[in-house]
Amino acid sequence: MLRILGIDPGSRVTGYAVITASVDPAPRLAYVECGVVEADERDPIEARLGEIARGIREIVAELRPDVVAMEDVFYGKNVRSMIALAQARGAALVAVAQSGLAVAAYAPAKVKLAVTGRGRAGKDQVGLMVRGLLGLRRAPRVDATDALAVAVTHALLRRREHVAVVAARLRRAG
Repeated sequence: MLRILGIDPGSRVTGYAVITASVDPAPRLAYVECGVVEADERDPIEARLGEIARGIREIVAELRPDVVAMEDVFYGKNVRSMIALAQARGAALVAVAQSGLAVAAYAPAKVKLAVTGRGRAGKDQVGLMVRGLLGLRRAPRVDATDALAVAVTHALLRRREHVAVVAARLRRAG
């Protein structure tokens, strides 16, 4: 079983989620935990980034993931918001790097496509699919749901890669 930490970075609220995933013989996903790391919006950016990094370090130490999947920065119209998001993502990346974990990055459209089959799906549709895939009775807070979606994306894409490698080996052997 692979333990995946999904992270949805934000300059005030960073979502996190841990799931387990297996690939043999069929993909099985299991929910472990999710939540948010919150920083006070009245604090200066350096204090908020420090809080995000501290929170991610604590989550990694407690939940012991094998790999991290993180949402990538996306292009938006508000440059200031993009910069703040990139800084928050950087704080999370530093915390993960200090733990020695590998990080896989996924664009928001790729996450939506992997989870729902539509790259332009809405947050409500993503939440509904995440709930169904993980057997949750209700969707967690939006930021945590987004982190779950990133973790699920990593598990599903890893499964496809695994199947492709096995198929290639079988073709060569046979």
